[in-house]
Amino acid sequence: MRHLALCLLLLAAACTSGFRHDGKLQVVASAYPFAWVAEQVGGLDVDVTDLVPPGAEPHDVELTPRQVGLVEQAAVVVYLHGFQPSVDDALGSGKQGLDLGKVVSQQALDGGDEQTSKDPHIWLDPVRMEAIADALAARLGAKDAAHAAAYQARAAAVVKRLEALDTLFQSDLMGCARKDVVTSHSAFGYLASRYGLVQRGITGVSPDEEPSPRKLAEVATFAKTHHVTTIFFESLVDPKVARTVASEIGARTAVLDPVEGVRHGDDYLTVQRRNAAALRLALGCTG
Repeated sequence: MRHLALCLLLLAAACTSGFRHDGKLQVVASAYPFAWVAEQVGGLDVDVTDLVPPGAEPHDVELTPRQVGLVEQAAVVVYLHGFQPSVDDALGSGKQGLDLGKVVSQQALDGGDEQTSKDPHIWLDPVRMEAIADALAARLGAKDAAHAAAYQARAAAVVKRLEALDTLFQSDLMGCARKDVVTSHSAFGYLASRYGLVQRGITGVSPDEEPSPRKLAEVATFAKTHHVTTIFFESLVDPKVARTVASEIGARTAVLDPVEGVRHGDDYLTVQRRNAAALRLALGCTG
């Protein structure tokens, strides 16, 4: 009995130190893109938990008691302050997570537009994701010095893949006939700002917003005036709003994915490559 109690005590100590009983560092990510980069950088040395179930929207996630416990036990919590209030509450003031808002700039690239105002979707900019990979490697290495070099090496490999993605967007979006991107959800400010596009959202940052008839009419007028041929919707949200505007102006609809979650067989990179191809077609680019 005393031996069992000692084992349980040692196991609890391992959990509270941020390591699982098998020696893996416990990492919690508040949304899929953060979990993806944590898995890429952490490799087999970490155990990553994504707090958002597959197919669910991350914006309004409500944590279960078990998930709150995972946040408390984790060595590293990767999140974006202000994006998911329940995650902020679980962290409280006593737990220091890796707040990605402090890692990358959340300002518009040219400093003159409002495309990224209140937009949490920093991960849609591949260049900002490079900075996230490097910062995560540093944080993991600080918690697990034995594998610090491995974290740095894997981060360097991730950065190379993200650099290739950035190059793809640049090449695909050369010589475009149009620069205006109409989306059902204003999630693409960082992507648009990075590549010189202009986003016009039918709804705001939250995909649950219902646009007023006046807003729908304004967007339809904008789209028609700017010769927009495609109204974009996202995979996790009902496309009826996008289809309403598209029908009004005789445009087509297509998916532009905010990569808040992925289907089986996809990952951050594959979805972003499809985004580049969708934009190239919709904007009439010659790249």
